[in-house]
Amino acid sequence: MTELIDLASRAVGGGVVAASDETFAEKENLVTAAAPTHVAHTFGHKGQVYDGWETRRRRDDLGPDGDDWAVVRLGLPGTVHRVVVDTAFFDGNHPVSADVDTCWIEGHPSPAEVVAGPWERLCGSALQGDTAHTVEAEVPCAATHVRLRIHPDGGVARLRVLGTVLPDVQRWRGIGVDLASLAAGGRVLDASNRHYSPPENLLLPRSATTMGEGWETRRRRDGGHDWVDVALGAAGRVHQVVVDTTHFVGNAPGSVRLVVPDTDEELLPETPLQPDTEHWFGPPDGLATELVVDRVRVEVRPDGGFARLRLLGRPTPRAVAALGLARFDALPAAAAEQVLLACCAAPAWAAAVAAGRPYGSVPALVDAARTGVLALDDADLAAALAGHARIGAPRDRTGAREQAGVSDADRAALDDGNRAYEERFGHVYLVRAAGRSGADMLALLRERLTHDAATEARVVREQLAEITALRIGALWSP
Repeated sequence: MTELIDLASRAVGGGVVAASDETFAEKENLVTAAAPTHVAHTFGHKGQVYDGWETRRRRDDLGPDGDDWAVVRLGLPGTVHRVVVDTAFFDGNHPVSADVDTCWIEGHPSPAEVVAGPWERLCGSALQGDTAHTVEAEVPCAATHVRLRIHPDGGVARLRVLGTVLPDVQRWRGIGVDLASLAAGGRVLDASNRHYSPPENLLLPRSATTMGEGWETRRRRDGGHDWVDVALGAAGRVHQVVVDTTHFVGNAPGSVRLVVPDTDEELLPETPLQPDTEHWFGPPDGLATELVVDRVRVEVRPDGGFARLRLLGRPTPRAVAALGLARFDALPAAAAEQVLLACCAAPAWAAAVAAGRPYGSVPALVDAARTGVLALDDADLAAALAGHARIGAPRDRTGAREQAGVSDADRAALDDGNRAYEERFGHVYLVRAAGRSGADMLALLRERLTHDAATEARVVREQLAEITALRIGALWSP
């Protein structure tokens, strides 16, 4: 299995958005990146100070639903494979057991919206004091949030949510992206040494605040050099390389070189580095921006450390589509159906196509969607047509883009034609608008007014299948 990362860590943007109680210790400690610590006999106004989350003692009068909970927003949404519920230093005040649930909510929901769910159980375990409990997911699933439920109360030092990232490639549209970042699905494959700190730190999405948040190797005595192999989240062309030695003063490498592993291709020739500096390297420095790469070996000579690696560029369309489909295939059914309903507003069709996952390729998904549209019954067809506006009067940006060929001069004639069509067939005139002019669509409308009901019903399904296929194909375009 690909090495899993902590999707909930504060280092990647995770946060605790709500909790039932935090009388003794703050909920935010659950996602602190550093290991928990403890200093005995350090008392505050609420008792012993703990590096974790601790709730008050619950009493029987609270009833069977009196267990405590905390809701965590993942910094990097992804597929959760296991969790670590760590009760370090909580002994005698730890919970008896815990359960972890997941949910997927797109966008930026409020704490109240997240608390409401929908939640699905991921796993559970009995708990011991002062122990890191690794618990495998009963079924790995995609999540934007997780909920830790402890029974009935007590303290937990850390919650680690280990999984693989599902990047939202729609956010990349029109911009460059750090192809190596953990947020894009980048990961470290191997490294020559990780004596002082792990190379995975290089790919964290936020800037390092201390030297300990970068990668540092031991001092070499053999005349060789250190290296780290990085798999990019998406294959693409790198336009700028950032090697950031901030905080590394007397232990920065002397130079850096980037190569494509197992080949003779050089992405960046050996280039000097300065201590405590954010270096930007581009074509004037010899960066081979024409190469399409999916893996990079970073060689540092002879040893040392640096804080961050950024490989800024643009992914290939094929890589973007593959990542977008992988995310779609992993979504909970309800979330996948919402993606499909934006392409065709027939609920039964969306449920059937979502149930056919995983598809493995965009053409396979498009074929399934097209077949499903052509088989729509009259009720589902009516639901789908209700999601389409009149030609010449789009309701949203998607419709406006598709109807870009309609000019102001076409609108009056199309308005008259739409009314005549609706009076004859009882529903909106549907035609694939993308790539057609207003005059083209008006001519087709007049031709279709000559159809009988059965012929037009077949044409409508064919046009709807064509529109739906185009919309699905555009879901994950760069």
